Formats: sequence, C-alpha cells, structure tokens
Amino acid sequence: MPVASKVVSERRAEPLPALLLRTYLRLLRERPIVTKSVTSGILSALGNLLSQSIERRRKRQKSSKEVDLVGPLRFAVYGFLFTGPLSHYFYLFLEQMIPSSAPLAGIRRLLLDRLIIAPAFLLLFFCVMNILEGKDLATLNQNLKNRYWLALKMNWKVWTPFQFINVNYIPVQFRVLFANLVAFFWYAYLASTQK
Repeated sequence: MPVASKVVSERRAEPLPALLLRTYLRLLRERPIVTKSVTSGILSALGNLLSQSIERRRKRQKSSKEVDLVGPLRFAVYGFLFTGPLSHYFYLFLEQMIPSSAPLAGIRRLLLDRLIIAPAFLLLFFCVMNILEGKDLATLNQNLKNRYWLALKMNWKVWTPFQFINVNYIPVQFRVLFANLVAFFWYAYLASTQK
C-alpha cells in the first residue's frame, strides 16, 4: 500500500504546465483530429475575445459594455468545424504531395499554401461567418468586395514568414498547433474586420 500512495503523491507533484503538455501530447497521439479541432476552437474564440478587448480599449470604453459571447462562439464553431480538421488534412496532404526530399520543397510548399490555400481558406472564413451571423448573400458579396482583398493582403504579410517556418521546420503533428498560436492573433484581426 505505501508504494501506491507514493505514486499518487508523485503525480500530484507534477507542475500543471507539464501535466497539461503530457495530456495534450497523449490526446494528439490518440485522437489527433478532435484534439486539433478543440484546440482550434478554443484559440479562435480567445482571438475573438482579444479583438473585443482591443476594440473596447481603442474606443476607450470601460467595462460597462458587456462582452459579446456570441462572437467567440461563432469563432469557436469555425475553429472546431473548419480550421482544426481542414488544417490537419492539409498538412498531411502537403507532406505527401511535396516531401522534404523534393527539390525546392520549402518554396513549393510555401507557394502552394500562400497562393492557393490562403485565399481559399479566407474565402471560406467569410462565407461561414456570414452564415453563422445569419446574414444574406448580398451582405456576403458586400463584405467580400470591401474586406476580402484587404484581409488577403494582410494574410500574406502576417502569415508568410510563420507558414514558411511551419511547413518547413515544425514537425507535421504540431503544425496545426503552431498555426493556431499564430491564428490567435490573426483571428483577433479578422474579428475586427467583421465589424
């Protein structure tokens, strides 16, 4: 009996960050798509909350205005249903289509991501958010006309160096997580463009 209690006390002594990391790595191994989807949903929602906080500070509003919880919920749905699973499969596809041993693999991967995937993914974002916000097709067309090109140019500026690192140096199983950490700030930007 003393041995069992010693094992339990050793596990309790593990710092919380180490425990969370160990749990995340186990879940990533056992259920990669669900883990990446949940992570994407959480970080997307937090990015929206960050956007709201920045917007309130920019307008110099005190905490009198309540936090809009519907916005983070929409971003969580988008992250969970689209960002997590699509990114998982995209990075696997990228590894198969352009293996590291291929000539100019790093540049080819980056060009595929930046010139084809980024514009399509951004278009998907605008379409899904339009649906989740209950807006009509005319509103979507207006948003695309007014905001899409500006957001795409910003995407190319912000994401290109991070995606170069991601598709060339980050192990494939961690690419969605790496992108989610960058996306935390990116979604804060995108949420501000939706206003």
